[in-house]
Amino acid sequence: MEKLETFASELEKLGAASVLPVAMDVTDAESVKQAFAAMSNHQTPLNVVVNNAGISGEALALKQTADQFDEVIATNLRGVWLVATQAARTWKDAGHGGSIVNIASIQAERVAPGLSAYSASKAAVVHLTRSLALEWARYGIRVNALEPGYIHTEINSELWDQDYGKEMIRRIPMRRLGRAEDLDGALLLLASSASSWMTGSTLAVDGGHLVSGL
Repeated sequence: MEKLETFASELEKLGAASVLPVAMDVTDAESVKQAFAAMSNHQTPLNVVVNNAGISGEALALKQTADQFDEVIATNLRGVWLVATQAARTWKDAGHGGSIVNIASIQAERVAPGLSAYSASKAAVVHLTRSLALEWARYGIRVNALEPGYIHTEINSELWDQDYGKEMIRRIPMRRLGRAEDLDGALLLLASSASSWMTGSTLAVDGGHLVSGL
C-alpha cells in the first residue's frame, strides 16, 4: 500500500485532481469486489481498467510444481478475468461503457525455456481478450491487449548486466531494451477514445522482436 500511496502523491504533483489508491489481490474474488466497491464511491467515475498484475514463475517444466504452475495461472489469467468481469459488470449496471487493456506479452506468440506456465498464461490472456471483446461490444465495453517485449523494470534489472541478458538484447532488432515509457503511446491509444473502433485487438510493442523470429 505504501508504494501505491507514493505513486498517488506523484500523480497529484503532476496535476491529477484526485487519486484514490486501493489495494487489490487479483487472485482473490472478494478482494476484487471490495476494490471496485471502494472505487464506486470515488468522485471520479471509472472509465479505464489496465490489467497489469503478473508473475513469471520462471522454472523448467519438469522442475516446476503444480502449485507453482497454478500460482502463475491464478495471477496472470484468472486475475485478468476476475478484474475484467467485475469492471464490465460495474459499467453494464451503470449503463455506460469503458476500456479494458490487458497486458499480455510477446511470450504469448513465442516460447522460451523455463517459461511454459508464463507463456501459456499470456497466450490465454490474448484469447480471453478477444472473447470478452466479442461478448461486451454491445455494451460499449472495449477489450484490447498489449504484448510488451523485453522491458527494463525494477524486477529484472540485474538480468541485463549478465551475459545471458546481453545476448537476449542482441536478439532484439532495435538492439536495445524497452523502457516503461515505450509502452505509453500504445497504452494511451487503447485506453482513450482514439481507439473507439478498436476492440479485440492486440498490439506488440517489442522493438521488432516478434518479426525477427529469434
